[in-house]
This record gives sequence, structure tokens and C-alpha cells, in this order.
Amino acid sequence: MKTRLFYSVILVLGLLSSGFASEMKPGEVLTKPSPKVQKLINKFKLEIVDYKYVKKAIGKGTRKGAKALLIDARPNPKYIKGTIPSSINIPDTKFDEYYKQIAAVDKKKEVIVFCGGWKCGKSPKVANMLMKKGFTNVKLYQAGEPEWKKKTYSEVDTAVVKSAQKKNNAVIIDARPYKKYLQSTIPGAIAIPDTDMNKLLGKFPADKNIKVITFCGGYHCGKSHKVAKKMLSMGYKNVVVYAGGLPKWKKDGMATTGGGAKKAIAKKVAKKPMMTNGIKKGADEGTVDGEWFKKMIETNKVPKNVQIVDVFPPEDFKNGHLPNAINVYAEPLKPNELLAKLPKDKVVVFNCASGARALEAWTKLKDANLDVSKVYYFDANISCEKGKKCTIEANEPLE
Repeated sequence: MKTRLFYSVILVLGLLSSGFASEMKPGEVLTKPSPKVQKLINKFKLEIVDYKYVKKAIGKGTRKGAKALLIDARPNPKYIKGTIPSSINIPDTKFDEYYKQIAAVDKKKEVIVFCGGWKCGKSPKVANMLMKKGFTNVKLYQAGEPEWKKKTYSEVDTAVVKSAQKKNNAVIIDARPYKKYLQSTIPGAIAIPDTDMNKLLGKFPADKNIKVITFCGGYHCGKSHKVAKKMLSMGYKNVVVYAGGLPKWKKDGMATTGGGAKKAIAKKVAKKPMMTNGIKKGADEGTVDGEWFKKMIETNKVPKNVQIVDVFPPEDFKNGHLPNAINVYAEPLKPNELLAKLPKDKVVVFNCASGARALEAWTKLKDANLDVSKVYYFDANISCEKGKKCTIEANEPLE
């Protein structure tokens, strides 16, 4: 009996060190970190928390109301497209630059770090950096942004609202009092004050699959979150919150119904040809067109002059990769070293699991003023298992 109890204790301690004991339920099969990410978690002795824990920690979704400080460790372009409400962006590759925004925060405050899911090593890296800065209560939401956006609404930045406004492909809702709406709002927005939602149900869109963006008076305003939650409860499938709201919209130089945009921001830029080097360029700088490239891969029609370069670590590449891809582990390389490892006679398209590392590899070359005229990245969520067909989901561009 004592021997059996001893081994039971050892088992529980092993689960705790992996961060899963608190999440496991009888008969439940859980996803888990990749072996490499798990090594980082064990090395830094980090605790993993689940969706319910994070949802409770952010409270009403505002930065002021959140009980914990959430840190998104992904690259900034990924962060602005969609993140967990109340989050601050501190990319692992630009930690010192972005850390300044929380340098004065009480080091005893609970911090929850996340990134692009179970295979993403950015969150444990940033968590460790924060602990080195003196933070004493750091946890991981390792399922991260991919799980969050499937379960509830995300927070977006100005670029997403601007894109929706330009394409006219979303319903933009101003959740502030109607008098505020009349004074000034985002052009094209409709007024549905959070206090009048039940009276204005007829103003909600009939199509519950259409994209909906709610906003109000800034990061400390909870009205937009209330409207977003109400719409989710009504069955709307694609709801996001522009948490920066009208103050951020104005700060970023965008036009309102009460005034014009800053001239520097309003300046038009000529559109570049979409087809070049034999590939279809994406709307976002440096990208290939996601849907086009996905189709090329799935139909085995990737142009012969194009080389897909997987920037993941070798061990991850061996576990599964896109057809005909080669592996160049970009993260530890200096810009010139990375460029030297790329094929000279091909157009290069970087890829990874979520587009984050691919973006970083392309940015590394561009920021070093190296020639990226034949280097692009594929912004997509890609899941590949050895011996199986890859699943690809192209990310929506901002432009």
C-alpha cells in the first residue's frame, strides 16, 4: 500500500511539473506542448493555465479591469490583427524595446504570457525574461491565441478597422451613448449603445456570420465588450473589439465624422502590381497572396522558380513540413547569415506554423537593408504531421 501511494505521489508531481495536473479530467484527452516547448516550460519551471483561468483573469476585458497582466509574445503585426482582450504586446525578439511599457508595473502582479499555441516557444521565452526582470508570479496560457479566438472574441487594432472600413466588409458598432456618437464617431459606424441593446435588436445584422467590430471610449471602456458578449450570446460568429476605440482612432490620425485625418496619414500610396517574380503578391508588405499560394500548394502547382523555406528548428521540420520545402532555421542566424543560406536562383517564400516566425525572418532581412525583392513570407496557419497531408488556413490580410 505504501509503495503504491509513493508512485501515485511521484506521478502527480510529474504532472504538476508539466503544468497539466490542474487541467486534467477523467477520460479527457488534452493537447499539449511540443517536446521542445515542454523542455522550455520545465527548464523555466512555468505553470500552465487554461482558457477558463484566463477568461476569469481578464474580467470585463478592459486593461483597467483585468486582474492579471496579459502579455502577447508574438510579433506586432500578429498582435494588431487579433489578440486576447487587455493584452500588451512584448515580442520575444524585441523584448527590451517593448518591455519599457510595463517597466513600472508592480513585480508581484500576476502575469500571463501567451503566443501562437502549443508549438510556439515565444511565450515561455518571454515568461523567463520577465522573471529575470523580477516578476514573481508569471504563468503561461500555452494554448494561446489560436484556442482563444475559437472560443470567444478577440481584440484588434486600428489597422483591422481601417481595412474593414475600406473594404466595407464588416459592421462597425459604436457602443457609446448616442449623444457621443452624434458628436464624433468612426465613419460608417452605427450606434448601438450598450444601455439600449435590447431596444435596438433590430439594428443588429441579419447575417450572423458577418464580421462585427465594436468600439467605445478607449482601453478602459467596457461598453464595447458588453455589446460583443451580447452578440456572441445571440449566435454571431465573428465578433471582435477595437479596444482602443475612438481615442486610438484619432491618435492614429484617422478621419472621424467630427474632423479630418492628418494630412500625412491621408496621403495615398500608388498600388504596386500584384503579380511579380511569377507569384501573386499579398496585400500586406512582404507576403504572397495567401489563398493563391494555398491553392498552388494543394494542387501541386507551386511555380518551379519558387522555393518554400521552412524557418522552424530542424527537429520540428522533421516532424512534418510543406511539400518540397527546405529547412533554414532562421531565428539564431544574423541577417547576412540567413541570406547566405537561401537559394540564389529561386524566389524564396518563408513559412512556419502561424506566419509569425516567417514574418520575423523576412523582417530581419528587410531591417538590415538587405535585398528582399525576391523574398516573401506565407502568412498562414499550417499544421503538418509526418506522412500526412498538411492543413493550411491562410490569414486574412490587413490591407
